[in-house]
Amino acid sequence: MNIHSPHIGLFIPCYVDQFYPKVGVATLELLENLGCRVSYPMDQTCCGQPMANAGYERDTIGTSERFIDIFGEYDYVVAPSGSCVLHVKEHFPKIQGKEEAQHQLHHKIFELTEFLTDVLKIDKPTGKFPHRVGYHASCHGQRGLRLASSSEMNISPFNKAKMLLENLEGLEWVELSRKDECCGFGGTFAVTEEALSLRMGKDRLEDHLAHEVEILTGGDMSCIMHLQGIASREGRKIQFMHLAEILNQAMK
Repeated sequence: MNIHSPHIGLFIPCYVDQFYPKVGVATLELLENLGCRVSYPMDQTCCGQPMANAGYERDTIGTSERFIDIFGEYDYVVAPSGSCVLHVKEHFPKIQGKEEAQHQLHHKIFELTEFLTDVLKIDKPTGKFPHRVGYHASCHGQRGLRLASSSEMNISPFNKAKMLLENLEGLEWVELSRKDECCGFGGTFAVTEEALSLRMGKDRLEDHLAHEVEILTGGDMSCIMHLQGIASREGRKIQFMHLAEILNQAMK
Protein backbone atom coordinates (compact mmCIF):
# COMPACT_ATOMS: atom_id res chain seq x y z
CA MET A 1 0.00 0.00 0.00
CA ASN A 2 1.50 3.32 -1.05
CA ILE A 3 0.78 6.16 1.37
CA HIS A 4 0.97 9.75 0.14
CA SER A 5 0.29 13.02 1.91
CA PRO A 6 -1.40 15.28 -0.67
CA HIS A 7 -3.53 18.18 0.48
CA ILE A 8 -7.09 17.25 -0.35
CA GLY A 9 -10.12 19.50 -0.57
CA LEU A 10 -13.05 17.37 0.58
CA PHE A 11 -16.16 18.04 -1.49
CA ILE A 12 -19.35 16.77 0.16
CA PRO A 13 -22.45 16.90 -2.10
CA CYS A 14 -25.64 18.51 -0.81
CA TYR A 15 -27.65 15.33 -0.29
CA VAL A 16 -24.78 13.69 1.61
CA ASP A 17 -24.41 16.76 3.81
CA GLN A 18 -28.14 16.98 4.52
CA PHE A 19 -29.24 13.34 4.68
CA TYR A 20 -26.15 11.14 5.09
CA PRO A 21 -23.54 13.17 7.02
CA LYS A 22 -21.99 9.94 8.34
CA VAL A 23 -20.80 9.24 4.80
CA GLY A 24 -18.92 12.53 4.80
CA VAL A 25 -17.37 11.73 8.17
CA ALA A 26 -16.39 8.24 6.99
CA THR A 27 -14.75 9.69 3.87
CA LEU A 28 -12.77 12.17 5.95
CA GLU A 29 -11.63 9.55 8.46
CA LEU A 30 -10.71 7.07 5.75
CA LEU A 31 -8.55 9.55 3.86
CA GLU A 32 -6.85 10.76 7.03
CA ASN A 33 -6.15 7.20 8.15
CA LEU A 34 -4.46 6.65 4.79
CA GLY A 35 -2.08 9.53 5.45
CA CYS A 36 -3.78 12.34 3.52
CA ARG A 37 -4.06 15.93 4.68
CA VAL A 38 -7.73 16.78 4.31
CA SER A 39 -9.46 20.14 4.53
CA TYR A 40 -13.18 20.78 4.34
CA PRO A 41 -13.87 24.25 2.90
CA MET A 42 -16.73 25.54 5.02
CA ASP A 43 -18.00 27.92 2.34
CA GLN A 44 -18.52 25.26 -0.32
CA THR A 45 -21.96 25.10 -1.90
CA CYS A 46 -23.87 22.97 -4.40
CA CYS A 47 -21.90 22.21 -7.57
CA GLY A 48 -24.98 22.95 -9.67
CA GLN A 49 -25.75 19.44 -10.85
CA PRO A 50 -29.51 19.46 -9.98
CA MET A 51 -30.06 22.64 -12.00
CA ALA A 52 -28.05 21.30 -14.93
CA ASN A 53 -29.94 18.00 -14.87
CA ALA A 54 -33.17 19.95 -15.08
CA GLY A 55 -32.00 21.57 -18.32
CA TYR A 56 -30.55 24.80 -16.94
CA GLU A 57 -26.85 24.14 -17.32
CA ARG A 58 -26.34 27.68 -18.64
CA ASP A 59 -27.56 29.05 -15.31
CA THR A 60 -24.95 27.22 -13.22
CA ILE A 61 -22.18 29.72 -13.96
CA GLY A 62 -22.38 31.18 -10.44
CA THR A 63 -22.05 27.86 -8.62
CA SER A 64 -19.41 26.65 -11.07
CA GLU A 65 -17.25 29.76 -10.63
CA ARG A 66 -17.55 29.56 -6.87
CA PHE A 67 -16.54 25.89 -6.91
CA ILE A 68 -13.45 26.64 -9.02
CA ASP A 69 -12.41 29.48 -6.70
CA ILE A 70 -12.89 27.47 -3.51
CA PHE A 71 -11.24 24.22 -4.57
CA GLY A 72 -8.55 25.57 -6.90
CA GLU A 73 -5.87 25.70 -4.18
CA TYR A 74 -5.82 21.98 -3.37
CA ASP A 75 -3.64 19.22 -4.78
CA TYR A 76 -6.72 17.08 -5.25
CA VAL A 77 -10.46 17.40 -4.78
CA VAL A 78 -12.18 14.22 -3.60
CA ALA A 79 -15.89 13.48 -3.23
CA PRO A 80 -17.92 10.38 -2.25
CA SER A 81 -20.09 10.83 -5.34
CA GLY A 82 -19.53 9.84 -8.94
CA SER A 83 -22.41 11.93 -10.27
CA CYS A 84 -21.24 15.22 -8.77
CA VAL A 85 -17.63 14.60 -9.79
CA LEU A 86 -18.71 13.87 -13.36
CA HIS A 87 -20.73 17.09 -13.41
CA VAL A 88 -17.72 19.14 -12.30
CA LYS A 89 -15.40 17.42 -14.80
CA GLU A 90 -17.62 17.39 -17.84
CA HIS A 91 -20.64 19.67 -17.47
CA PHE A 92 -19.43 22.92 -16.00
CA PRO A 93 -20.09 25.80 -18.43
CA LYS A 94 -17.00 27.48 -19.86
CA ILE A 95 -16.22 30.50 -17.70
CA GLN A 96 -14.28 33.38 -19.23
CA GLY A 97 -11.12 34.17 -17.31
CA LYS A 98 -11.18 30.83 -15.47
CA GLU A 99 -10.06 28.60 -18.34
CA GLU A 100 -6.74 27.49 -16.83
CA ALA A 101 -8.16 26.93 -13.35
CA GLN A 102 -11.06 24.98 -14.85
CA HIS A 103 -8.66 22.85 -16.87
CA GLN A 104 -6.60 22.05 -13.77
CA LEU A 105 -9.71 21.20 -11.77
CA HIS A 106 -10.81 18.77 -14.47
CA HIS A 107 -7.67 16.72 -13.89
CA LYS A 108 -7.49 16.85 -10.10
CA ILE A 109 -11.04 16.08 -8.99
CA PHE A 110 -11.74 12.43 -8.22
CA GLU A 111 -14.54 10.24 -6.98
CA LEU A 112 -13.39 8.50 -3.79
CA THR A 113 -13.05 5.02 -5.31
CA GLU A 114 -10.87 6.14 -8.21
CA PHE A 115 -8.77 8.33 -5.92
CA LEU A 116 -7.98 5.34 -3.73
CA THR A 117 -7.16 3.02 -6.62
CA ASP A 118 -5.66 5.42 -9.19
CA VAL A 119 -3.90 8.04 -7.07
CA LEU A 120 -3.09 6.35 -3.76
CA LYS A 121 -2.62 3.04 -5.63
CA ILE A 122 -4.48 1.00 -3.02
CA ASP A 123 -5.68 -2.29 -4.43
CA LYS A 124 -5.58 -4.67 -1.46
CA PRO A 125 -6.62 -2.87 1.73
CA THR A 126 -6.46 -4.87 4.93
CA GLY A 127 -9.36 -5.15 7.32
CA LYS A 128 -12.37 -7.21 8.32
CA PHE A 129 -15.95 -6.94 7.15
CA PRO A 130 -17.74 -10.30 7.44
CA HIS A 131 -20.87 -9.65 5.37
CA ARG A 132 -22.44 -10.53 2.02
CA VAL A 133 -22.15 -7.35 -0.01
CA GLY A 134 -23.91 -6.41 -3.24
CA TYR A 135 -22.59 -3.46 -5.22
CA HIS A 136 -24.78 -1.04 -7.14
CA ALA A 137 -22.86 0.53 -10.01
CA SER A 138 -24.29 4.01 -10.53
CA CYS A 139 -24.51 5.14 -14.14
CA HIS A 140 -22.45 8.33 -13.85
CA GLY A 141 -19.65 6.53 -12.04
CA GLN A 142 -19.61 3.50 -14.28
CA ARG A 143 -20.25 4.94 -17.71
CA GLY A 144 -19.09 8.49 -17.11
CA LEU A 145 -16.01 8.06 -14.93
CA ARG A 146 -15.29 4.45 -16.00
CA LEU A 147 -15.14 3.11 -12.45
CA ALA A 148 -16.14 -0.28 -13.84
CA SER A 149 -16.51 -1.94 -17.21
CA SER A 150 -19.91 -1.94 -18.89
CA SER A 151 -21.50 -5.11 -20.28
CA GLU A 152 -22.28 -3.43 -23.61
CA MET A 153 -18.57 -2.88 -24.30
CA ASN A 154 -16.24 -5.58 -25.59
CA ILE A 155 -13.48 -4.98 -23.06
CA SER A 156 -11.90 -6.91 -20.21
CA PRO A 157 -14.10 -6.66 -17.10
CA PHE A 158 -12.94 -4.53 -14.18
CA ASN A 159 -14.47 -2.89 -11.14
CA LYS A 160 -12.50 -0.50 -8.93
CA ALA A 161 -14.88 -0.92 -6.00
CA LYS A 162 -14.44 -4.69 -6.19
CA MET A 163 -10.67 -4.23 -6.13
CA LEU A 164 -11.03 -2.42 -2.81
CA LEU A 165 -13.63 -4.62 -1.17
CA GLU A 166 -13.02 -8.20 -2.24
CA ASN A 167 -9.82 -8.60 -0.21
CA LEU A 168 -11.35 -7.53 3.09
CA GLU A 169 -11.37 -10.48 5.45
CA GLY A 170 -14.79 -12.13 5.64
CA LEU A 171 -16.40 -9.99 2.94
CA GLU A 172 -18.30 -11.95 0.32
CA TRP A 173 -18.67 -10.03 -2.94
CA VAL A 174 -21.99 -11.04 -4.51
CA GLU A 175 -22.17 -11.18 -8.29
CA LEU A 176 -25.56 -9.93 -9.47
CA SER A 177 -27.51 -11.04 -12.52
CA ARG A 178 -27.64 -7.55 -14.07
CA LYS A 179 -24.76 -5.81 -12.33
CA ASP A 180 -24.63 -2.63 -14.40
CA GLU A 181 -28.30 -1.81 -14.81
CA CYS A 182 -29.67 1.63 -13.87
CA CYS A 183 -31.67 1.89 -10.64
CA GLY A 184 -33.98 4.51 -12.13
CA PHE A 185 -33.12 7.39 -9.82
CA GLY A 186 -31.57 9.81 -12.31
CA GLY A 187 -32.13 12.94 -10.22
CA THR A 188 -35.14 14.79 -11.62
CA PHE A 189 -36.04 11.67 -13.62
CA ALA A 190 -37.34 10.14 -10.39
CA VAL A 191 -39.77 13.06 -10.14
CA THR A 192 -40.83 13.54 -13.74
CA GLU A 193 -41.03 9.80 -14.49
CA GLU A 194 -41.99 8.51 -11.06
CA ALA A 195 -43.68 5.26 -12.13
CA LEU A 196 -40.86 4.20 -14.43
CA SER A 197 -38.23 5.18 -11.88
CA LEU A 198 -39.98 3.11 -9.21
CA ARG A 199 -40.23 0.06 -11.48
CA MET A 200 -36.55 0.24 -12.35
CA GLY A 201 -35.63 0.61 -8.69
CA LYS A 202 -37.70 -2.41 -7.71
CA ASP A 203 -35.97 -4.49 -10.38
CA ARG A 204 -32.53 -3.53 -9.10
CA LEU A 205 -33.47 -4.16 -5.50
CA GLU A 206 -34.94 -7.56 -6.36
CA ASP A 207 -31.65 -8.61 -7.94
CA HIS A 208 -29.87 -8.00 -4.64
CA LEU A 209 -32.58 -9.68 -2.59
CA ALA A 210 -32.64 -12.74 -4.85
CA HIS A 211 -28.93 -13.19 -4.24
CA GLU A 212 -29.41 -12.85 -0.47
CA VAL A 213 -27.33 -9.69 -0.21
CA GLU A 214 -26.96 -8.51 3.37
CA ILE A 215 -25.57 -5.04 2.66
CA LEU A 216 -26.12 -3.05 -0.54
CA THR A 217 -23.32 -0.60 -1.19
CA GLY A 218 -22.24 1.82 -3.89
CA GLY A 219 -20.43 5.08 -4.55
CA ASP A 220 -23.46 7.37 -4.89
CA MET A 221 -25.81 7.91 -1.97
CA SER A 222 -28.42 9.35 -4.34
CA CYS A 223 -28.95 5.95 -5.97
CA ILE A 224 -28.65 4.17 -2.64
CA MET A 225 -31.24 6.56 -1.18
CA HIS A 226 -33.62 5.65 -4.00
CA LEU A 227 -33.21 1.91 -3.39
CA GLN A 228 -33.32 2.33 0.37
CA GLY A 229 -36.63 4.19 0.13
CA ILE A 230 -38.18 1.37 -1.89
CA ALA A 231 -36.85 -1.25 0.52
CA SER A 232 -38.14 0.67 3.53
CA ARG A 233 -41.65 1.07 2.11
CA GLU A 234 -41.81 -2.62 1.24
CA GLY A 235 -40.40 -3.77 4.58
CA ARG A 236 -37.38 -5.47 2.99
CA LYS A 237 -34.64 -6.65 5.33
CA ILE A 238 -31.49 -5.34 3.70
CA GLN A 239 -28.95 -2.80 4.91
CA PHE A 240 -27.45 0.10 2.96
CA MET A 241 -23.95 1.57 3.32
CA HIS A 242 -21.74 3.80 1.22
CA LEU A 243 -18.47 2.21 0.17
CA ALA A 244 -16.61 4.77 2.32
CA GLU A 245 -18.44 3.55 5.40
CA ILE A 246 -17.49 -0.07 4.74
CA LEU A 247 -13.83 0.70 4.13
CA ASN A 248 -13.58 3.06 7.09
CA GLN A 249 -15.19 0.55 9.43
CA ALA A 250 -13.11 -2.36 8.15
CA MET A 251 -9.74 -0.63 8.14
CA LYS A 252 -9.85 0.99 11.58
